[in-house]
Amino acid sequence: MTPVGDLSRLPKAHLHLHLTGGMRPRTLRALAAEQGRVLPHGLLEPSTVDLDATGLRGWLKFQRLYDAARAVLTGPAEVQRVVREIVEDQAAAGVGWLELQVDPSSYAPRLGGLQATVELVLDALQQGSAATGVGTGLVLAGNRTRNPAETETHARLARRFAGRGVVGLGLSNDETRGDIRDFEKAFRLARDAGLIAVPHAGELRGAGSVRLAVERLGAQRVGHGVRAVEDPDLLELLATLEVACEVNPVSNLALHVHTSVADNPWRQLRAAGVPVAVGADDPLLFGADLVANYAALAPTDAEAADLARCSITASTAPEDRKARLLAAVDAWLTP
Repeated sequence: MTPVGDLSRLPKAHLHLHLTGGMRPRTLRALAAEQGRVLPHGLLEPSTVDLDATGLRGWLKFQRLYDAARAVLTGPAEVQRVVREIVEDQAAAGVGWLELQVDPSSYAPRLGGLQATVELVLDALQQGSAATGVGTGLVLAGNRTRNPAETETHARLARRFAGRGVVGLGLSNDETRGDIRDFEKAFRLARDAGLIAVPHAGELRGAGSVRLAVERLGAQRVGHGVRAVEDPDLLELLATLEVACEVNPVSNLALHVHTSVADNPWRQLRAAGVPVAVGADDPLLFGADLVANYAALAPTDAEAADLARCSITASTAPEDRKARLLAAVDAWLTP
């Protein structure tokens, strides 16, 4: 069998990674020191903090840590540095295509507005791509805990940059809040411009949230989606429509969605014909990069290659890049 360490050489796409959550821990500490900030213990030693998001007000602990980390991104230079480093880290992990997700409203006040934020992140992604060869796309995310009109604004902004680096519209934050159906207009605006719909669902809420994401928002991929296994009819729908679930096993464990990585239903999803794309979500807080998330699933060589193929096929990468990456996966599997 191929040693686990060789998973870093497995060509793959990374489709579920958030900007602040992708920051290097040492960069976070360096920026905080430069700015005279005292970081919460949970950011300095993530493994010592219980991030259970399943109980009452459980999400708030995670959100407070995330907000504290984002606070060090005080201007364009800091954001550009973090984005470039993210792309470098993906190259080291064997990633040939990255789709980075960002809620621009979280950064806009410090970066000159929504459009300026998108332009800045796209420029940094392009610089990282030129330096590493990793192809990149940007997903603009709405916040499900805020007024849906804000996500509609993001959708219109995404339309403006369709074909210029923005590839989709997401919907993130606390899944237990907000009604997916309130975001239908935003996702219709995005889909009409040829952008993919990639909302989070099926993590803190059950299979019904995944069904709503597909049937009401037109989701082509679902962020997480692991609880789709609770509904066999939904699994059949996902397989038929080839809707991929972006599975983040270490994140699910840390947030108490599962009690062990062995409980992750990725094999059940694949057995039902549902594409599975492994992601890292927020490695800054969960302490595991993309390779570690692959390794956590303990896949065989053939299973790892299958997961990589799923990620590539489900991505928005240009067809020629997909073909090269898929051929490289075959080469990895049968050297």
